[in-house]
Amino acid sequence: MGERTERTSWAWWQSGVIYQVYPRSFQDSGADGIGDLPGIEARLPYLASLGIDAVWLSPFYPSPMADFGYDVSNYCDVDPIFGTLDDFDSLLERIHHHGLKLIIDFVPNHTSDQHPWFVESRSSRNSPKRDWYIWHDPAADDGPPTNWMSQFGGSAWTFDEATDQYYMHSFLAAQPDLNWRNPEVQVAMLDAMRFWLDRGVDGFRLDAIWAMIKDDQFRDNPPNTGWRPGMPFWDAQKFEFSQYRPEVHDILRKMRMVTDEYPDTVLIGEIYASFKEQARYFGGDLDECQLPFNFALVMTPWNAQKIAGAMLEYESVLPFGGWPNWVLGNHDQSRIASRIGPAQARVAAMLLLTLRGTPTVYYGDELGLEDGEIPPARRVDPAGRDHAKRGRDPERVPMPWDATRGYGFTDGEPWLPFDDQADRRNVATECDDPDSMLSLQRALLTLRRAEPALAVGGYGRVWSEGDVLAYERVDGEDVRRFLIALNLSARPAALALEERTSGPVVLGTHRSRAGSHVANSLSLAANEGVVILLDD
Repeated sequence: MGERTERTSWAWWQSGVIYQVYPRSFQDSGADGIGDLPGIEARLPYLASLGIDAVWLSPFYPSPMADFGYDVSNYCDVDPIFGTLDDFDSLLERIHHHGLKLIIDFVPNHTSDQHPWFVESRSSRNSPKRDWYIWHDPAADDGPPTNWMSQFGGSAWTFDEATDQYYMHSFLAAQPDLNWRNPEVQVAMLDAMRFWLDRGVDGFRLDAIWAMIKDDQFRDNPPNTGWRPGMPFWDAQKFEFSQYRPEVHDILRKMRMVTDEYPDTVLIGEIYASFKEQARYFGGDLDECQLPFNFALVMTPWNAQKIAGAMLEYESVLPFGGWPNWVLGNHDQSRIASRIGPAQARVAAMLLLTLRGTPTVYYGDELGLEDGEIPPARRVDPAGRDHAKRGRDPERVPMPWDATRGYGFTDGEPWLPFDDQADRRNVATECDDPDSMLSLQRALLTLRRAEPALAVGGYGRVWSEGDVLAYERVDGEDVRRFLIALNLSARPAALALEERTSGPVVLGTHRSRAGSHVANSLSLAANEGVVILLDD
């Protein structure tokens, strides 16, 4: 698995680390309880000090906020909640001043129902923008045209009485899907990408790319015969005709042609799929997404054997020249510290930052933040508020900067309540604690930056033994070799090493282990991970 590392130069998105900022929750500069662009700019020294390489911003576009920015009403502006275009330009300039890159979210599948395009589209069947969205006559029984389901529950079709047709939406009814089969839509959306590229952004994270093209024959999705009550509702059918259509790759190639006009940019695609399917989004000639998001660490059980298997399977399906990537969580997923516990979250951080490929860190995970407890009256996410599910509010709680009132985030009432542990789990407190998660994350990022074997190197051996996940990282010349051993359990564990395998522990989740020497065998405490520099 080391042959892919024989390269003398690397793009920033290969050697670097991406940090996701959810703007509403990062830093409020206006005392309204909602984070904004000037607030992010004020915290750039912190981001630069972490040792990351790029900032990814979730949507900040004008929006009615039915889905908190993922319902866009103008692709070429900033919502007043977050600031102005001048604020954006200032933030971008300061990000580049700190030697960082800026990736912004782009939402190609759907707009807000208040976007001028859709307002015009629904005004008449004869509207010049009617075909910019997906409209269809009712079925013979006057019901929805197909059985397609919305990701948020219920039918993916909403009836419009004024024009006596249904429009299609993969998510909320307030988020009508664009018709990417229409060349005019393609031109308008690609021009919107150029708008931001001309301002100097370094790339895009493309939202929900699996849904961008629908079956042109409007066939029903087949049922999932393996579905049982209690399973997620969206698993009740196979999204064969409403999502994951092969024509999406034509669109991604056009997007890539646009970004390739701007040197040193990157396309990151949100895609929930098997490794084999995910690999198709690199493109047959590596001409689609440079980084189709890999959510294996979110979806795979926290088990040494299963994660080792996922690592090997992922490597086996990557196209030659395709670059891997890994994430532990994001704005749609329960936080890693809540999924596996705070102690194992430290082990997970070591895993994420020593795997081969580009890691993405979700804001607050470097502090060990857990999901917030959101009282019913404070729930705002439509995925939970309107459908009696958990929702995504818990992983979006505000960033705690210190232990003062408002936790350094706001002088007003925060849009969501803070994590219950914010008094002790905040940036100021953890900066002063050498045993904190923040200190561990900074040490991991520093080591990764200093060691090519960890930043861009290949794998040696990957294996598991009981609860221990182990793998070797090697540089292109096989001069510096590291062994990473992670105990994925809350009990002590041991790892047998090959004869004459030895070396010092250069970093551990338990700080006391650093500097100790390992030879022939390795004993790990509960919830412990180590990085060992192997002797020649």
